[in-house]
Amino acid sequence: MSRRKFIAGNWKQNNLLAESADLVNELLPLVQNIKSVDIAVCPPFTSLALVKDRLRGSAVMLGAQNAYAVEAGGKLVQSGAYTGEVSPAMLKDAGCEWVILGHSERRQYFGETDAKVNAKIRACYEVGLKPIICVGETLEERDSNRTAAVIDTQMRGCFANLPAAKVAESVIAYEPVWAIGTGRTATPAQAQEVHAQIRKLLSELFGAQTAAAVRIQYGGSMKPENAKELLAQPDIDGGLIGGAALKAKSFADIISAAV
Repeated sequence: MSRRKFIAGNWKQNNLLAESADLVNELLPLVQNIKSVDIAVCPPFTSLALVKDRLRGSAVMLGAQNAYAVEAGGKLVQSGAYTGEVSPAMLKDAGCEWVILGHSERRQYFGETDAKVNAKIRACYEVGLKPIICVGETLEERDSNRTAAVIDTQMRGCFANLPAAKVAESVIAYEPVWAIGTGRTATPAQAQEVHAQIRKLLSELFGAQTAAAVRIQYGGSMKPENAKELLAQPDIDGGLIGGAALKAKSFADIISAAV
């Protein structure tokens, strides 16, 4: 199965409104003729409405960086007394098509667990918001040869009891935590090895057809200099881009490498 490449930019906690507008205005002319790659930008909540407006008429999609989900009375709740939180229904209403879930920074700084990510995924499915689901190991876990075990645990926890048809429309981002913001990058062979493991697990959990359909992004410091070699790997279907997504030219160059 031929999978369409997907490059998404995670702006993290960066960009005030004017900076968000400038970045989108600079990016759009650089990518307007690229038709064979899916593109999304994921600004902070405060810039969602502005960026949505600036993207109008382009093929670039809007995503968010997180969503909140809670179960009450045996069902998932999309509104309520949860001060400071934003639900998948709210993100969908704001024009988002995608949302990043389970990012390593959410796990590290905010104590997110696989079970919490699973609830968020299910809440997104309820409203038609598509998740980019992050998995990945720390430096300590890699150095102690636990990468495969960590990925296995995260995948089984995040994807527990999910419908295969919805999973097929989702995206997974493999983000080796040790390669985020450190300047280190997994070699294409190292990245491909884990991507292949993820696809094998998907096949085990949901069947070969679903496994072949799911796009798996690489999320460990993909840059213009290494993008083409990473994206040439058979199971690497795109990138979840952090730092390089904050510079229009760098982000556009990565997208061009996916053509």
